[in-house]
Amino acid sequence: MDGAQDITSYHPYWANRDGAAKFLPTSRAEMDALGWDSCDIIIVTGDAYVDHPSFGMAVMGRILEDQGFRVGIISQPAWDSADPYRTLGKPNLYFGVTAGNMDSMINRYTADLRIRHNDSYTPNDEGGKRPDRAVMIYTQRCKEAYKDVPIVIGGIEASLRRIAHYDYWSNKVRRSVLMDSKADILLFGNADRAIIELSHRIAAGEKAREITDIRGTAVMMSAPPKDHTILDMSDIDIGQVVIREPENPYTFGPDGKEGGDCKEKADPLTVKDTNYTADKAKSEAAPGDGVRVKKRLEPGEKAVVRLPDFTAVRDDPIQYAQASRVLHLESNPGNARPLIQKHDARWLYLAPPPIPLTTPEMDHVFGLTYARAPHPSYGDAKIPAWEMIKFSVNIMRGCFGGCTFCSITEHEGRVIQSRSKESIVKEIEDIRDKVDGFTGVISDLGGPTANMYRLACKDDDIQKSCRRLSCVYPTICRNLDTDHSSLIDLYKDAREIPGIKKILIASGLRYDIAVESPEYIRELVTHHVGGYLKIAPEHTEQGPLNKMMKPGMGTYDRFKEMFDEAAKAAGKKYYLIPYFIAAHPGTEDTDMMNLAIWLKANGFRADQVQTFYPSPMSLATSMYYSESDPLKPVRRDGKNPVTPIKGLRQRRLHKAFLRYHDPDNWPILREALTEMGREDLIGNGDEHLIPTWQPKGTGNKKGFKPKKREKHVSFRTQQAGEGRRKWRGKKP
Repeated sequence: MDGAQDITSYHPYWANRDGAAKFLPTSRAEMDALGWDSCDIIIVTGDAYVDHPSFGMAVMGRILEDQGFRVGIISQPAWDSADPYRTLGKPNLYFGVTAGNMDSMINRYTADLRIRHNDSYTPNDEGGKRPDRAVMIYTQRCKEAYKDVPIVIGGIEASLRRIAHYDYWSNKVRRSVLMDSKADILLFGNADRAIIELSHRIAAGEKAREITDIRGTAVMMSAPPKDHTILDMSDIDIGQVVIREPENPYTFGPDGKEGGDCKEKADPLTVKDTNYTADKAKSEAAPGDGVRVKKRLEPGEKAVVRLPDFTAVRDDPIQYAQASRVLHLESNPGNARPLIQKHDARWLYLAPPPIPLTTPEMDHVFGLTYARAPHPSYGDAKIPAWEMIKFSVNIMRGCFGGCTFCSITEHEGRVIQSRSKESIVKEIEDIRDKVDGFTGVISDLGGPTANMYRLACKDDDIQKSCRRLSCVYPTICRNLDTDHSSLIDLYKDAREIPGIKKILIASGLRYDIAVESPEYIRELVTHHVGGYLKIAPEHTEQGPLNKMMKPGMGTYDRFKEMFDEAAKAAGKKYYLIPYFIAAHPGTEDTDMMNLAIWLKANGFRADQVQTFYPSPMSLATSMYYSESDPLKPVRRDGKNPVTPIKGLRQRRLHKAFLRYHDPDNWPILREALTEMGREDLIGNGDEHLIPTWQPKGTGNKKGFKPKKREKHVSFRTQQAGEGRRKWRGKKP
């Protein structure tokens, strides 16, 4: 996309002459060894310091080092005093604060709000090494240590909490983390461009909290920007009017089935006078419009979109759904406009999303001087997150799938950013030559998905103007290039590298686009599957799938047929392991029953079931909190309701259907099936879902009627196993 300065074109800061450190310093002794009297930038992170491009603090640190800044790392500091934040002294420019590679609340708590006793990003998998709401706590301690040093917050926790957001753990809407933390500026999304420009400008003397023109940043203001026209979407009763209804960004063609033209024909947001009252609007209503439009934007006119205020989304769930819908419609860096949201007496200002990196820029970021190992101070301690990825290669960023329960696109964006084949091959060779314990097997070539590498819209102009949230729902857009040839060539070249025995693919496969390339499926199955392949249909029933923006099971059946044919042709015995979600908003009890019937009929036994987890900012979380569908224009008339699964009994029931084979779940399933009038599924034959008998020592003798109705939820089925017998059950 146009208008972005190449990240390699900046004039380096003076410390560039020092070259790259083997590891960025984490102590005064390491600074002394490098000859540093101070750090320009200090990154505070909730993760153990692993110098590898899969860890955010390492990427940001190495990018800034490459720009000539002296960067230090404070990893997993204690938070009961400010002393650990003085370890490296006072930074010359700013503190950069991140919770780490995961939101600290998701890292710390299960979907049932139970405390996790492990942490994959901590040495020896030890839990409790980072605080709850780590961005806020770390920022406060940094300010206590050096009150006059600017604070820049970023990473996934800050990114997904950049506006007023529903917080599952406190069961309320919280303000932007920028305001709550009192940081100077927030970076959201992939922050490579933003962190480089921001650092050079702070070094030149600008104040971080006054910089408003860097994409992918958020700051607090005393008033909306005076040089912008406000597109007011803060009131759903009068704020959604256009001269004609805009093209629905969730419809893919005239019949809603065929892939259509993504080019937006009308601006979905319109200008409204900030003094325009509801009574005045009604008196000036035009036939067919509902409310008369005041004016359109003139060419070149700057605009900022006003979201419903914090107090509105806090007190009115429908307004929350409206804010969520508008935010997601303003997510394409090709056409997104700045957003503002009033927080008490101040205004949150969000610049448009960052421009994606080009392939040469991606190659540069991943080709920096990473040690590709944990910091030596950890000794022989095992860091599970590192153990999992140390033999894998990230080949791309972003995802255009648009699944409503996932926050990847809210953070990384929908435009795929791919590395070159040469860059990826070089990293594989580096793993072979430099990483201890390598046995010749690359555990993954992937990213957010396995097979979106180099896939993009066929027309740049269409991509820049499109406002749809998925390129593949309800069917694949005809403007999407689904050619997998670049990925196939990469696989072939990678497995020919000397010393490489096998290349496995472990990232989630988007099978609805894989079926467009039979050659890709043959290459994948023949050379890159290790016994089984995990894919994510998420559900079998169309109601939940529509709320997830996922394809129907017909696509799964087609992929399975092609997968089995390829395995047979290769002389292999491979299996598909499907993932499913329990208790997703919009799922009925009968939907879960039918899913259980499908699981048993196809011989699957789900294991380690987890349920829908309302992560900040996702569309499914908006459904969960607002009980309204933000995939459609938000209304107060109750025409687009979504039923959330919040009660403890129903949540456990949905999980129980996924584990129909577990005797501990049979009592609640018998009770539920009886209430549903499906006693025909209870019996001791192969045609039944669960038996009438109960093994001794299993189940709940008192039945499943808890007194306390808790409000928890669920995320997704994590693993599924092959069943031992085939069975066919009937649906109602």
